[in-house]
Amino acid sequence: MHFNLPALVYIVCEAITVLLAAIMKGTVSICCLLTLLLLQATAEVEEFDSVLRDRSHIDETLRLAAEEKAADYAAAIQKLRKIYHTSIKPMEQAYKYNELRQHEISDGEITSKPMVLFLGPWSVGKSSMINYLLGLHDSPYQLYTGAEPTTSEFTVIMHGEKIRSVEGIVMAADSSRSFSPLEKFGQNFLEKLIGIEMPHKLLERVTFVDTPGIIENRKQQERGYPFNDVCQWFIDRADLIFVVFDPTKLDVGLELEMLFRQLKGRESQIRIILNKADNLATQDLMRVYGALFWSLAPLINVTEPPRVYVSSFWPYDYAPDTSRELFKKEEISLLEDLNQVIENRMENKIAFIRQHAIRVRIHALLVDRYVQTFKEKMSFFSDPELVFQEIVDEPDKFYIFKSILAKTNVSKFDLPNRDAYRDFFGINPIANFKSLASQCSYIGGCLLDKIEKAITNELPALLSSINSGKQPGLSSCEVTGCGEKPKNRYRKN
Repeated sequence: MHFNLPALVYIVCEAITVLLAAIMKGTVSICCLLTLLLLQATAEVEEFDSVLRDRSHIDETLRLAAEEKAADYAAAIQKLRKIYHTSIKPMEQAYKYNELRQHEISDGEITSKPMVLFLGPWSVGKSSMINYLLGLHDSPYQLYTGAEPTTSEFTVIMHGEKIRSVEGIVMAADSSRSFSPLEKFGQNFLEKLIGIEMPHKLLERVTFVDTPGIIENRKQQERGYPFNDVCQWFIDRADLIFVVFDPTKLDVGLELEMLFRQLKGRESQIRIILNKADNLATQDLMRVYGALFWSLAPLINVTEPPRVYVSSFWPYDYAPDTSRELFKKEEISLLEDLNQVIENRMENKIAFIRQHAIRVRIHALLVDRYVQTFKEKMSFFSDPELVFQEIVDEPDKFYIFKSILAKTNVSKFDLPNRDAYRDFFGINPIANFKSLASQCSYIGGCLLDKIEKAITNELPALLSSINSGKQPGLSSCEVTGCGEKPKNRYRKN
């Protein structure tokens, strides 16, 4: 039988009070009264348990009972890894792209499951929501929850053959996972990173990340690690971002404003959760909904606002005299949103790698243009440092960026910041780079040709094979057409 500990404690305390009063009056025998009180306590606990919410719609909406085509998915992942390692990574390494963007793609990131990130102030129900989705309520493995700030760690909940905890230093040291780059945030942070593995159908398809609640009166330095930088790392890799609020305490302060600045450009992945909605009457809830948008409007400067879900995400039934039908529909809509991310995970991953390849190609073209301009402006009597410093300080004077737009099919909206190359060449001397024309070999071919083939042929062909349900095979442009960028509602194009 399912017991709820707070309810049981309350009932037992009440029973003891009645028992002592009866004994002092001498109106009933102790054995008889104990028997009656135990029967009453059992009945009340069973009645309390009956108000636990039915979870069957979670499995149905997320289609957890359906069998996945694991072989097809594994074949597509292997094909994607091969394209990345043979056509994209050599260009990355030759022109040191990772030092410009600080985003190195590992095998663990390519093979990883979709990541769902939970952000928001403290004690708004982030951990309770994860417990509810995974059915961990009252189990020994549920995430700790409470009215006070309870989560001080970044907790990664992922699939495993058995239930166990994984320390942050172990997660960062394991190259097969996607968390090895987190070492750069220092040992203090790794002590605040913990992984929980458990066998669960949902975790076979997605990974949840629970984050420390935002506390507006606490300075970032008091955490002992760069909290905003760590959040940015997870934001950059998340497929879905749930920003959770409690309608009874809408506190939008400086740390939350900083968080929304970090979410710029990721609006398509943001979902606002107005949790614990059954704590308020319908009229009050409408006022809170308006106040939330009023507070967030300056922080989310987009034409189309993010989707807002209003419900109560925990295992107990909704409070009486509230909009339970609305809350149930909102919950199912959120689950359908989550399921769409899960079902589109392969398409999203291909689109992400293709987007990354486009950025690497643009970076290589720009570096090549810097190299060519430097060689053209150099003479026998020129000072190399002064010549190149002038090129870096005034790239528009030498048509560095305009020449890329004129000679290649690059959009001006995809060009990186000019100032970024001043810092890039500050630590990478121009002499360390070769021109693209010299990055060719008789056996391996040219780096530029290989990455362009991946962008226009191989990745669209892999995407079309996924959409048509065929086994990934030879490159083909019959379905999507070569050179067309695959559409993707979760990644920013």
